[in-house]
Amino acid sequence: MRMVTQNLLGHHRDWPRRLPAAADWFRRLDPDVVTLQEAIATDDHDQVTEVLGDGFHVTHHPLRGPDGSGISIASRWPIGVVRELDLQVGPRTADFPASAQIADIHWPYTETPLLLVNHKPSWATDLEYERGRQAVLTAGFVEELVERTGQHVIVAGDMDAVPEADSIRFWRGVQALDGTSVSYRDAWELTHGDEPGPTFAPSLVPIVDEHWQTDLDRRIDYIFVRCGRAGPTLRVTNCARTFDTPVDGVWPSDHCGLVADFAPGR
Repeated sequence: MRMVTQNLLGHHRDWPRRLPAAADWFRRLDPDVVTLQEAIATDDHDQVTEVLGDGFHVTHHPLRGPDGSGISIASRWPIGVVRELDLQVGPRTADFPASAQIADIHWPYTETPLLLVNHKPSWATDLEYERGRQAVLTAGFVEELVERTGQHVIVAGDMDAVPEADSIRFWRGVQALDGTSVSYRDAWELTHGDEPGPTFAPSLVPIVDEHWQTDLDRRIDYIFVRCGRAGPTLRVTNCARTFDTPVDGVWPSDHCGLVADFAPGR
């Protein structure tokens, strides 16, 4: 199974010009499942279908920005039950549609569907406390489901936090938050060790907004696989950055994303 997580940057930075570059990347990647962030979905326009083309089932989280920007999941296999979380955890998060999608993907490998989670916490640099609370909310919801179903779980998205941040350490199982803990393996770390692999890289991507141009390159997009009692329940065979080169001189987004290949669970 191949999955991709990618921030599309909505319609900013001349989407009509970026569209062919993004579509070319997705054609070459040929994913089975995709989690998308900053994707536009309105009554008049579906950016996900526009960029991915035919052959995907698509579900959009209803919590979106004024321009229709939000998170979406696409799958070549049927999408079953979709649970939608509102990750508003206080007054400082009110200006952004922080949210999570938890979808059953009816993949062909087991009778029990894959649980695919698109987790998009608050983006602002100074909101790590809130991102920690948002991680606990999403992870807790997932744990309640898995206790009943025993599903394999992949959590992915633009999480706007570096690997050393509390929220990411919580997902990685090296820090407890709010009196609880979980354990997920980072697909990039499993396949690349401590290589930096920045996915938001002002030094690399020229269309990054000018407000970020002097900021650090950093890894803030992730694909995580849930651990059982003895490690990850799916084997990651490959992980690489996506959207990290232009197509015909055009950068498809201001974010690099990730692609990961998984072997069926044990």
